[in-house]
Amino acid sequence: MSQDLFTEDYWDDRYASEDRIWSGQPNPQLVDRIAAMAPGRALDVGCGEGADAIWLAQQGWTVTALDVSQVALDRAARHAADAGVADAITWHRVDLSAWAGEPGAYDLVSAQFMYLPSPALPTLYRQLGDAVAPGGTLLLVGHHPIDEPPGGHDFPDIRWTPEEAVEWLDADDWTSIDTATVRRQGHSGTMHDGIVQATRA
Repeated sequence: MSQDLFTEDYWDDRYASEDRIWSGQPNPQLVDRIAAMAPGRALDVGCGEGADAIWLAQQGWTVTALDVSQVALDRAARHAADAGVADAITWHRVDLSAWAGEPGAYDLVSAQFMYLPSPALPTLYRQLGDAVAPGGTLLLVGHHPIDEPPGGHDFPDIRWTPEEAVEWLDADDWTSIDTATVRRQGHSGTMHDGIVQATRA
């Protein structure tokens, strides 16, 4: 697998190739699991064109959104301004393979379909867990290995089962950890999302 797939240049080129890469709608597992939650401080990891961050801001969250692509972030900022929530979101270009983390800073940390190879992805997930404040929520959603190829991208290293992802976290740090596999219709047909939702002790 080429490491170029995980670089700023790769994603800048991909986002620059079209006016819109993604649907512009928030990820369904985020909406399903977070809609009833009281808003606070949220971290959206791998925010892309900003649909999740914008939806969270519309629900009252104060959002920090991270992505490796400045092209995506600039586009996301324009979408946020159009939606009237620009003041609620802070955008940062970050190489998540070298991210230092922000311990205890957020009431919600959401990572939806992160593209990093092993072992960088398990390391990142542990850092994301550390970024959750006491009583806060970690929400990880990824392509399940049952699908081939995952999400139209042949990135086998980024597929995981919920049970595998739980092993990357320290169980003693969490009062509850919920896992699920959910089938849904995606742009390339039926897909399965692996989900880990954990509440910080």
